[in-house]
Amino acid sequence: MRVGCCAYSYRQYLGNYRDPKDPKPGTMTLESFMQRCSDMDLDGVELTGYYFASTDDAYLNRLKALACKLGLHISGAAVGNNFCQVDPADRARQVADVKKWTDVAYKLGAPCLRVFAGPAPQGRTDEECMGWVVQCLKECAAYAAPKGVILALENHGGITARAEQVLSLIKSVGSEWVRVNLDTGNYRTDPYREIAETVPYAAMAHVKTETRTPDGKKESLDYAKIIETLKSVDYRGYLDIEYEAAEDPMTAVPRFAKELLRLTGRP
Repeated sequence: MRVGCCAYSYRQYLGNYRDPKDPKPGTMTLESFMQRCSDMDLDGVELTGYYFASTDDAYLNRLKALACKLGLHISGAAVGNNFCQVDPADRARQVADVKKWTDVAYKLGAPCLRVFAGPAPQGRTDEECMGWVVQCLKECAAYAAPKGVILALENHGGITARAEQVLSLIKSVGSEWVRVNLDTGNYRTDPYREIAETVPYAAMAHVKTETRTPDGKKESLDYAKIIETLKSVDYRGYLDIEYEAAEDPMTAVPRFAKELLRLTGRP
């Protein structure tokens, strides 16, 4: 297993360019984030789409060259899509956005693109929404496959809150190019069981310092136990830190990274 970090972990410092009409430059860039990850002796970085100052080829090539210089893999890119849209035209726009970021991942040499399903809109059932998501994922997978980019569907609440929902979507799509981004902190009811059920389908994984119980209480996670579960199915992919706790990531992420490196057998 390799250890990396999601740019999202430093969201309060990074510039946010999700709305091109209202860019919000920050005190950190993707380049300085990558340097920080290299300084922590991490193996890779997940570059979240919200923080790209540009998606033109020159900018992407600079990021790719910097990763090479720093000895980092770009383990994946990430898009904040929502396929649970009532209007087919809105779903089509979400599909187009995923295709755009598939191209970005391809140009960066990233093997995976993290994608979401979304929450069911008011008045709509999970089953209806899952049908929409399956169709969107099938279209996106057909686009991603020739580029060699795996779409990694995250268990991210909504209609992917439970392992059985995630697995139903993956099996219904039926493509080797749609796998799971296993977020080990996002299962609420029976996390260790659900992690074990999901990990055989995982292309990548997110790790958090804490999770929340169904009644909203914060709870730490047993990463020695989780890593043993991953090893049991020969998972060799990335554990990308997605830090969301209250402590400043400038101090918390390096400490968590050191612990993960130890648990995965790094000196």
